[in-house]
Amino acid sequence: MISKKFVQQQKEKLEKEKEAVREQLKSFATEDPKLKGDWDTRFPKRNGGVGGSAMEDATDQVEEYVTSLPIEHSLEIKLRDVNLVLEKIEKGKYGTCENCKQKINEKRLKVNPSARFCIKCQK
Repeated sequence: MISKKFVQQQKEKLEKEKEAVREQLKSFATEDPKLKGDWDTRFPKRNGGVGGSAMEDATDQVEEYVTSLPIEHSLEIKLRDVNLVLEKIEKGKYGTCENCKQKINEKRLKVNPSARFCIKCQK
């Protein structure tokens, strides 16, 4: 049985993690108001030079944008997982494996507060 104190501590950790992930996303992406949980990477805008330096700057912009896309996707997934677990806390279902419905080991939850599956089902 997981104590209420432990759940509260995990909730606080998850809230901090949620805010940290949102801040990371805000640094290079914009939250899509039409699609919950979706963020759109902003295309970097710089004042290009003239001639060859303008082409080089444009290439750098595209490269930066393409590099940011998988980071955005990864952070969106992380944020989604944190939000799902926070919902489980609110519903009183924190620490229950979504697959087998068994309790998730408290040690696992300490290491990964947003764990949704027990070790056995995660494999």
